[in-house]
Amino acid sequence: MKKVAVFGNAGGGKSTLSKRLSEIAGLPLYVLDKIQYPSGDTEVSQEEYQHIHQKILATDRWIIDGFGNKETLWLRLNEADTLVFVDLPLYVHFWWVTKRLIVGYFKPPEGWPQKSSILKSSLRSYRVLWLCHKRLTPKYREYIQQAQSIKSVYHIQSPAQILQFFKCIENKTNSNNGASA
Repeated sequence: MKKVAVFGNAGGGKSTLSKRLSEIAGLPLYVLDKIQYPSGDTEVSQEEYQHIHQKILATDRWIIDGFGNKETLWLRLNEADTLVFVDLPLYVHFWWVTKRLIVGYFKPPEGWPQKSSILKSSLRSYRVLWLCHKRLTPKYREYIQQAQSIKSVYHIQSPAQILQFFKCIENKTNSNNGASA
């Protein structure tokens, strides 16, 4: 596990999962929302975003969290040696976006882009939830089905599986550290 793509629909806990995975695996974490919206609601140009994205892909080790755009998404999934697809039931995604919106008014979510409007972002998330579920999620499922033979694939389909995923990675990390000692 050296190049990890964490992806899925909005509000699935990808950022929290990615942060914890980075701590466990010791891999640098790149959050695409922070790259695309470094000062909150102002988006960097597509050229600048793609340039930064390409520089990250060219490195030996990374966790990349998020969607970015369609062009960079498929490049990233192809380049990754490990895929973590957060594919929770749609109602969980809706609930977690709502929870983030409510709690975010009192305390911005950890890792949230500075000066980013929790309301605007939540409304954007609500708009893309159904579209992603109908258009991208089936493509993601097909992609990971095909990639299983050449990549490590983690298809997380319930909140409980998130905890199981962490235990699995911790066990692998501990056994790898023990083997090299």
